[in-house]
Amino acid sequence: MGKEKAGPLTAKAISNRIKAKGLQKLRWYCQMCQKQCRDENGFKCHCMSESHQRQLLLFADNPDKFIDTFSKEFEDDFMLLLRRRFGTRRVHANVVYQEYISDRNHLHMNSTQWETLTEFVKWLGREGKCKVDNTEKGWFITYIDRDPETLARQKATENKEKMEMDDDEKTAKFIEKQIERELFRKGDQAESCPTELERSNEEEKVAFSLTSTKAVESGAEKGAPKATSSRATISKPSPLVNMSKTVDKDGKKKEKETLKRKSALDEIMKEEEAKKAKKESLRKENWLAKGIVVKVVHKRLGEKYHKKKAVVKEVKELFTGIVKMIHNGDVLKVDQTHLETVIPAIGRPVLILNGRWRGHKGTLLSLDEKAFSVSVEIEEGEHKGRIVDKLPYEDISKLDT
Repeated sequence: MGKEKAGPLTAKAISNRIKAKGLQKLRWYCQMCQKQCRDENGFKCHCMSESHQRQLLLFADNPDKFIDTFSKEFEDDFMLLLRRRFGTRRVHANVVYQEYISDRNHLHMNSTQWETLTEFVKWLGREGKCKVDNTEKGWFITYIDRDPETLARQKATENKEKMEMDDDEKTAKFIEKQIERELFRKGDQAESCPTELERSNEEEKVAFSLTSTKAVESGAEKGAPKATSSRATISKPSPLVNMSKTVDKDGKKKEKETLKRKSALDEIMKEEEAKKAKKESLRKENWLAKGIVVKVVHKRLGEKYHKKKAVVKEVKELFTGIVKMIHNGDVLKVDQTHLETVIPAIGRPVLILNGRWRGHKGTLLSLDEKAFSVSVEIEEGEHKGRIVDKLPYEDISKLDT
């Protein structure tokens, strides 16, 4: 009897498939043929094969075309992984590369125009696609998000902050005018200010005369000389001394008014800065919360999910959400930057995601399309029934009910 042919379910065939699943050595991989060999002998046999020789002839006709194609594919896959997995966070370049090559079907770097990862990272920095910095621990990269939707969202946020800053400046100017008007009104009235006792001439003598009240009164009636008493009176200074003291008083009075005005403005400005700092400190970068309805805005996930709504089932590492699509039930792991909040109809429940009232559930009362803000009535807790106005669109989202 002849020898039976080995089938796909034999022990040897199964063993070969198990070995082929894992990553193999890079030096035994042929990028042109996209074939991975398990050992040196297999790679040698592949290089001598007719199919490999045909691929080499194609490569020899136009090598720059193939290298540019491989480089573009490697760059796109690397940047896609960096954007989806790490976002705009600063990360070690080798960490991203190790995660990239963990895929068995990845495109190898030795087929691109870059020989090492360092050269590739430097090229990303020169092209302005990432922020790169070299440290003792190696090269670190930060992805620069140039997505049109993200840039439009950032511009809208900057415009809103500028509007708020303009309102603060108008309020400060109005308060300053009120202070100046009040100081001008009080300037017409004679204001008594205590002054220190000063002598303009150190050689001038101060004379005292002791007179009696009764003797003064009787002397005024009869023209008699004044008698001594226990009351002391200071002799009148000369007119020049009086003029110098008047000038000093006026100068000191103006200086005190100026200091008062400056101190009042400084206090008002400090209070405004403290309020603004307190308001900013209550805001956080992460806004994802379990149970809210969000919209997928990233086009790279495909038209199947683009502009579709989903429910956040779980939040991981503050910025990553496990979401379930409403239209088909698919479960995805999506970064916060690829999602946006959903504004429900008036009267529907919402969750406040940022600011002072973060975490409070409420009911949507009204929309202000010009200011991109809403009014919400809180429905639980010690602040139940309180109405919060001028909440930005991105600070609330619809609750899944």
